Formats: sequence, structure tokens, C-alpha cells
Amino acid sequence: MCILLLFLNVSFTNNTPGFNPVSQAGELNPEICSSERYDSLNVRFVGNWPFGPSYAVEMDSARNLAFCGSGGGVYLLDISDPSTPLKLSEIRTRGIVRGLFYEELTQRLYIAEQDNGLEIWDVADSVNPEILGSYDTPGEAYGVVVSGSYAFVADYSAGLRVIDISEPSVPEEVGFCYTSSFTYRVEVSGDYAYVANGSAGFSVIDVSTPSNPNEVGHCDTPDWAYDVAVSGNYAYVANNYGGLRVIDVSSPKDPEEVDSCNINARGVTVSGNYAYVVADYGFRIIDISSPSDPEEVDSCDLPNIAYDVIISGSYALVANSYAGLRVIDISTVEDPVEIGVYETPFYARDVEVSGNYAFVICGALGLRVIDISIPENPTEAGFCDIFNSIKDIALAGNYAYVTNYYSGRLIVVDISMPEDPEEVGFWDSENYGSRTQGVAVSGDYAYVADEDSCFWVIDISSPSDPYDVGSCDIPDRAYDVVVSGEYAYVTTDSGLRVIDISTPSDPHEVGHYYCTPVFSQGIAVAGDYAYVADGNNLRVIDISTPEDPEEVDSCNALSFPKDLVISGDYAYVADGNNLRVIDISTPEDPVEIGYYDTPDHSYGVAVSGNNVYIADDKAFLQIYEYLPAGIELGNTNNEQVLEVTDNLFTGTSEVQVNGVNLPVELDVYDITGRIMEKEIIYNSSPVEIGTNLKTGIYFVKVKGLDPVKILKLK
Repeated sequence: MCILLLFLNVSFTNNTPGFNPVSQAGELNPEICSSERYDSLNVRFVGNWPFGPSYAVEMDSARNLAFCGSGGGVYLLDISDPSTPLKLSEIRTRGIVRGLFYEELTQRLYIAEQDNGLEIWDVADSVNPEILGSYDTPGEAYGVVVSGSYAFVADYSAGLRVIDISEPSVPEEVGFCYTSSFTYRVEVSGDYAYVANGSAGFSVIDVSTPSNPNEVGHCDTPDWAYDVAVSGNYAYVANNYGGLRVIDVSSPKDPEEVDSCNINARGVTVSGNYAYVVADYGFRIIDISSPSDPEEVDSCDLPNIAYDVIISGSYALVANSYAGLRVIDISTVEDPVEIGVYETPFYARDVEVSGNYAFVICGALGLRVIDISIPENPTEAGFCDIFNSIKDIALAGNYAYVTNYYSGRLIVVDISMPEDPEEVGFWDSENYGSRTQGVAVSGDYAYVADEDSCFWVIDISSPSDPYDVGSCDIPDRAYDVVVSGEYAYVTTDSGLRVIDISTPSDPHEVGHYYCTPVFSQGIAVAGDYAYVADGNNLRVIDISTPEDPEEVDSCNALSFPKDLVISGDYAYVADGNNLRVIDISTPEDPVEIGYYDTPDHSYGVAVSGNNVYIADDKAFLQIYEYLPAGIELGNTNNEQVLEVTDNLFTGTSEVQVNGVNLPVELDVYDITGRIMEKEIIYNSSPVEIGTNLKTGIYFVKVKGLDPVKILKLK
């Protein structure tokens, strides 16, 4: 049994695995307060530079402003000159930005944030946007539209959620409607919401009573419905490879397809007599002057998969995922032409830290340098474009050594001026089909693991002219490499290979340890032990005798570890879904003692001082702090708290309330949004809750407080 206490004079927090909005110094962190979804244990969020691919775009035509979703954030761009968009400011979110809606009358931007629900921002001052409020929906928010006092959120597995936004600082859900598949996007017209409903096609939901929305009509489509636009009596559904479907909704309870256009379609918007459609590498203009006979007028190519499009005057703005924002001139519909670009960062796959800078591998867009001198507010300092996908990075002095996967190269970048990193040299394996993966640097040599079953020793004494001095074959694909003393330790499909590098011109394998059945990736060495990220395990391998490495134990509480580093008595693991902290003070008994559920997929990890840096794919760079003593609660300015002293709902729990005006109401929701239990607390005596609840994740809404508080617990 656990005790749940509600006090005055401390901040709203969870003291064990779960939500942590309070810093060790007791200061309230508003970014965390809007992020109840991210579970943690003894690890707190510090800051982020979360920008990445673009999935959503919106526009303020009156002010020539574009809002470009970018990974876990939004860029506010001045497009007075459409050929040269200029960044004015940025919004940082915790969840990946999947949908945007802009309300010109109030100058508010509504953001659908995948794992983090809905955020509402005041963007009247485009240089200094301010957050107004947020609501953590139970599913994954992919789309949002506002009508009157309500925001309608397409919440993926949790259907359509109706949020009362009459008070933006305290948005509150008033109703929901489950659909028969994944809800991607929504449009509202009059009393009806029109939903792109994944594999289930197209749905019509009556929202005339916002507290009781219900599906009244449905129309199957041949493929996945990703987006929908409504104009007059017709809905236009972007149906992926099923094309653009035109559906007559003059009778909402009996929607009927009237025709289709055989194109690939992921996003759609309608303006006048034309539907503008984006999809895989293309932008298309469809004449819908006769809805029963849509015809393609013309198209233009795009460099990547596009997800969203809006129209402003003579221009189309396209969210082109990893290719950023594209501006297309549509003044002549028979000849659309791209005229402007604002590139957003690519995915983040690895990170290294030196001094006040984090160096992040950015896929096909090269190396980004992030100033982390203020960890709570990191900013981009510079970047170096590198063609093709880069995989791994090692730092040594004034140089970064980067493996360039598809070209089979090792790239040398001068980072002596972080604001202007510059490629100064490269080594080419000259092996056709070679794929360089991991790299480690020691002294005058770089050691490269090649997916083409080869290990290379590169002389970097002259960084502008690196050349190979030795190599040896490896029986299978190599992924990562670390050097300790006279040995290099390489992870491969079959496990750990030990390479003697005492003579750089003659590297040769002297030992191996087979990790089966799953291939190994990340590796770190401390003392006599190698720590190998392998499938769902962190394996501890005794390498005191390099010719005969032997596993001593493993920790299998991981998802799919990609990278790890050792700092002190701890292994920090980027395990694909989370940051994991493993106590390795006793190598024969590794124990997980900390974690943080990151917004996206964690691929790379670095540690500097008290902070942990995660390369988090589409959420780019996330910064955390591991607190081995646990998260401390602080007393701040008359704020209210929900303190949890153990995992909630593992059985009966007791709730005791003190220091607030009674009564208060506790509503318990499961992860699908169903209310499982209601309790009214009239006095300070303990009240039992959760008697009939199974172990799992639940949302607790605390009513009777101002503002209402919501917490995710498990």
C-alpha cells in the first residue's frame, strides 16, 4: 500500500518513477510541468535543442509568418520574401510536433505533440512567443483544429478528443469519441468533425454536443487515410497509395465516395477550385471544379516525403519531413515551381561533448554544433554539411572524426572554431560498397569499424591527409569500436572481437566472445571489463585476459540498446526508447537504478559533469541529470503538490489531503481515457482508492484545485 499526500507550499510532483517537475534546488521547471507523459527514475530533464524533421506547417498570411514544425519544436519564420525564409524565433516542445493550427483572431498557435498532447502558445509577439497552457491527451496527438471554444485533437489510438480551451491556461477535456482505427487528422465544419481514420478510412463525428461526440457516418477507403480537407459538400481524403478520394458529405450520416484521383497522397488542402496534395517526393495540383471528376493539373518534385501543405495567396508551403520547409510558387497552377527553402535538421544519431559544446551527428545533414554553456537553454552554434549519412563521431583536440556510411569514408572536421566547423580532410577505404560505422581515436591513430567486415587503422598525425596503415578482416559486420591500451574492442553481428593494435601496421584478432542470438552494437571499456549493448542486454565481459574474454553477468532490463558510455560507477545507455542508468560498481552484478523515457528513439549518449546528453533521433538533443540520491522536493511559492511515495495502483492506495480547500475530487483514467474511479475527499482522513484496479498506467485528475492538476502514474 502507498500513501498519497496533497499539501500546500510545495510543487506538484511525483517522488518515484514518474513525473518530476521540481529541480534538485526546489525550482519549478515549467517545461517538465507540461510533460507528464515522460516517466523517470532518479533522472530529471534539464533542457533540449529538439529540432528535426518537419511534419506540419501553418501560416499567418496577414503578418507573412510561417510556423514550421521541426522535430520537437516549431520555427517561426518571416516569409515576406518567400524565396528566403528567415527565422524569427523558436518554440521548444517535448513531444514530436505532428500537427499545427493557427487562429488568426487570437494569434494563438495550437500544437499537436505526439506523446505530449496539446500545447497552446501566444504568438502575438513573433519574436517572443509564450506558452499559455497544455493538456496531455491519453493517446498520441497527430492533428488539431479549433472551432469556437473547443480544440479537436486527432489522438491516434485514443480517437478524437474534445478540449475546452475557453481558458487557455487550463484546457480541459470535455468529451471524446473512439474511432475504429488510428485517428490522424481532423477537420471541423458546422456540427461535424471529419476524421482521417487510418486503415478504417473516413469517419464523420457529430460534435454538436462537445461533451458527447459520436460517430454518425463512415466511408471505407482502399488504403490508409492520413489527412482530410473539407470544402462545401465534399471531403477530400489523402489516402496514401489509394490516392485522393472525393467524398460527398452533403448527408453527413451517409457519406459517399464520388470519385478519386490515382496519385500518392499523404497531406491535402483545398483552395478555390484546386486541391493541393503532397506525398512521397511530390507536390500535386488537382482540379476539383468538378468534384466527381478530379483531374491532375501539374506537379513538381520534392526531395523527401511530405506530410502537410497549406496555401497562402500564390504560394504553397510544404512540410517536407527531413528536407524541411519548401515554398512553391503556384501563381501558375499549370507550372508549380519551388522558389524557397528553410532546412530543418535531420535525425540525431550520435553525440559527443567537449567543453561547452555538444557535437551531434545529424544524418545526411552533417554535423551540428550545439552550445550547451547554459544546459537549460542550448542553442545551435554552427554546422558542417557532410554529404551522405554520417554514423559515428570521435573527438580529439581540435578535430572531430566522423564516419561517412555510404561513401565508406572517415571525415576530419576542424572544430577549433565551433561556430564555423570545417571539413579539412578525409580517408577513403576505396573498397566498393564499404560502409564505415564506428570510430575511436587514440594518439596519432583512428580506428574504424567497417560494416563490410573490416577493421582499419588510420594515421591521423596530419589531419588534413589521413591514410590507412593497417587493416584486418572481421568474420561479420562491425558496428562500434573502443580502444584501451594495446587493444581495440569491436562489436559485430556475433558479439565482441578483440584486436591487437600494438603494431598499427599489423592489427590482428586475438580473442572473441560470441553474444547470441542478437547482434552487438554499442561498447564501452572500464578497467578489466567491456560493457556491450547487445539486443535486450547490457553484457559485462571480463577482458583482463584479452585472448579469452568471458561474460560475468548481464542486465536485461533494456529495450534495444544502441550506445553507452561509462562514467564513474555508472553505465549510461541509449537503449532505443530510453536513457538507462546501470550501477556497475560491482561488475558481476549490474543493476538498473535510473531511467528516463525520452521523447523519441535514443541512439547516442555522452556524459559531461552531472549532465547526460542523448541524441534522440527526431527530438535531436535532450539533456538530463542523474541524481543518485533521488529527486528532492523543494518548498516554493504556495504551490500545490501531489506527492507519491511509491508506485501507485499496484494494489489499494490511501489518499490523505491536507492544507487545501476541501472537498476535492480525484478522477482516475486508464490510458484509453476511460474513467475508472471517482473519489470525493471531504476531510483529511485517509481514503482508499484503486481497490479494483490492475497494475498499470493511469491518469489522475485532481479537481477542486486552481488550476486543475493531472498526473500520469503507474
